Amino acid sequence: MNQALDALDQGLEPDRPVLRDAVRALLAELSQRAPGRSVEVRIPPFGAIQCVAGPRHTRGTPPNVVETDPLTWLLLATGRLEWAEAARDGRLRASGIRTDLSEFLPLGGE
Repeated sequence: MNQALDALDQGLEPDRPVLRDAVRALLAELSQRAPGRSVEVRIPPFGAIQCVAGPRHTRGTPPNVVETDPLTWLLLATGRLEWAEAARDGRLRASGIRTDLSEFLPLGGE
């Protein structure tokens, strides 16, 4: 993940495999920090997890979905971008009452 953060800090976009690995590592950390299955977090094309305690969703479109691009996720998960700012700017789409994940962030790379 350090390679991805170093690239960001230099104003560069991380190489695709580096970005993919960082996104997946941060998703895994989120699933450990906020275990559960009430919110689906999607970071296409690299991964999706279910997390946050609460009612489990099993079929169809989940009622609580967070989706963003890989670079925005990296910024959010490492505290380089605030949740509210990303939502306000449209870089983050969150629908449902449980989708504010700001209490679990930042994750790794702090």
